[in-house]
Amino acid sequence: MEKKFTTTINGKEFSISGGKIAKQASGSVIVQYGETTVLVTAVSSKNPKPEISFLPLTAEYQEKIYSAGRIPGNYFRREIGRPSEKETLTARLIDRPIRPLFVDDYNFETQVIATVLSMDKIHEPDTLAIVGASAALQISDIPFAGPIAGVKVGRINGEFVANPTIEEMAESDIELVVAGSKTGVVMVEGGADIVSEKDMLDAIFFGHQAMQPIIDLQAQIKEAFGKEKRVFVPPVRDEELVAKVVEYSKDKIYKEVQIKTKIERQNALGNLKDQVVEHFSEVYPEQTKGIKEAFSKCVKKVSRDIVLKEDKRIDGRAFDEIRQIDCEVGLLAMPHGSALFTRGETQVLGVLTLGSGMDEQRVETLMGNETRAFMLHYNFPAFSVGEVRRAGGP
Repeated sequence: MEKKFTTTINGKEFSISGGKIAKQASGSVIVQYGETTVLVTAVSSKNPKPEISFLPLTAEYQEKIYSAGRIPGNYFRREIGRPSEKETLTARLIDRPIRPLFVDDYNFETQVIATVLSMDKIHEPDTLAIVGASAALQISDIPFAGPIAGVKVGRINGEFVANPTIEEMAESDIELVVAGSKTGVVMVEGGADIVSEKDMLDAIFFGHQAMQPIIDLQAQIKEAFGKEKRVFVPPVRDEELVAKVVEYSKDKIYKEVQIKTKIERQNALGNLKDQVVEHFSEVYPEQTKGIKEAFSKCVKKVSRDIVLKEDKRIDGRAFDEIRQIDCEVGLLAMPHGSALFTRGETQVLGVLTLGSGMDEQRVETLMGNETRAFMLHYNFPAFSVGEVRRAGGP
């Protein structure tokens, strides 16, 4: 049976309900603010994938054109094609605050899908999707150390506003998405005009306070619909082996991570890892994977300690010290503009093309059809980091 739990944000009702749609999902909720409504589901497979060493979590965000009362404008008149830029960025907003809250070594494939069902063109659905992801995971059987919530923070005429309307946000000099738990902030994203550091911190703290009623709602819906969490037994680690690997490696790692150039540093760490594996494989011949994992975690800890305890980066640079920068323009003959930016071993090749009004990009959004005269395309090819992978679309 459906149950709905409500609170008030910025003078308007904010609700989370469950028990009505997607009952076969591990967890599902509907989040509503104004007339904007988002369905969020969470499903985790029944069988683990012991061969993987990362969290197999996928977060997806889908904006349906019907949610704004319109028919898609493409030839087929249906929802087709790859996710839009906004859908991709919002999916990342969902992923970032929930990913760290899964239990270590959780290897069950998990998918969180947020679908915009109704869009009133007044309230943005992105933070509703963040809240829904947490709530769906809370009531599911999936191990999850939530709840978290997300709010949008604006500042209008010097006053902070939680979840401002789209019209209000146009007048704001700060636009932040703040996600957090009962006790702290877990993610901040956004931008602002020229404002002080204090103003930004105040905005973050304001957002954290504003989300507390939403976190309380999730406790209520969990009490009503929460399933017993599945028992997850993490892979057994040989703690004695881990301790030996750390003791043997830490001083050597400390020396290698301070090599100035990235390629030399990576090669040195790779050679050191091979030495460590060879050293311990004689005594632990069947635990090569565990040896490599212990080494990688030791690299991470040593690198973190250098930053926190010695106030410098892993290559020895101070926090305010940048690598050498070189800029070159006019590399390519036929494009209208081109430049190569190099900072240390990081390079960006930028190419500019000018067009007429007929070349404007036509974009179909929930707010209506738009045209964009400026388009920025970003590509991250595998060769840029010395890797091999399938060459897909940009």
